[in-house]
Amino acid sequence: MRIYLIRHGRQCSKLCNVNVDLAEEGYRQAALVGERLVQVNPQIVYSSDLLRAVQTAQAVNLYWNVDHIVRPELREISFGDMEGMSDEAIAVKYVDFKIRQDRMEEDLPYPGGECGADVVKRVLPVLYEITQSGYERAAVVTHGGVIRSLTAYLIGLDLAKMRMIGNGLENCSITELEYSPDKNRFNLHRFNDYAHLEKYPELLRSSWVDKEN
Repeated sequence: MRIYLIRHGRQCSKLCNVNVDLAEEGYRQAALVGERLVQVNPQIVYSSDLLRAVQTAQAVNLYWNVDHIVRPELREISFGDMEGMSDEAIAVKYVDFKIRQDRMEEDLPYPGGECGADVVKRVLPVLYEITQSGYERAAVVTHGGVIRSLTAYLIGLDLAKMRMIGNGLENCSITELEYSPDKNRFNLHRFNDYAHLEKYPELLRSSWVDKEN
């Protein structure tokens, strides 16, 4: 089975993990990834229940016309007390946390929020549910922290170092997993593939934000 993890499109706010609509650019990104994945013909699409993920799933599904299942477990990692804050305010108020996080020595929970292991614990059952669905190809519209945590876990990387494999994950990028039922194992086929966006620099994260929390 192939599972295509898609990061949601660009939202209309730069504040940390606020539940807001997609921006115009987000809909453009979703259209590009939806059109690109027509060739693999996803048979079902899952998404988190946050607006930016639901709206991305609805936009890509215009190209596939398959069932759409919403699962709250696929929500972004909880940034806890940082949520609703600007990057500039976070950099000042949580400077000590950011220094510890950058050392990558421990799987730190965000202040009042989650760590990578917390995300894996709630997302992994949904991933296995998808593998048992009877479909051969599924798309999952979720979030950067989820894709990063889950990928690190599945390839056996220490979750303390998960930011080494996707800090700056592009909106509407594709991360492709293959599940082998005989081995009960996931193989990573591609990560953060955004070839469909490369002709449009205004749709890349470098035109939107400098870094992620």
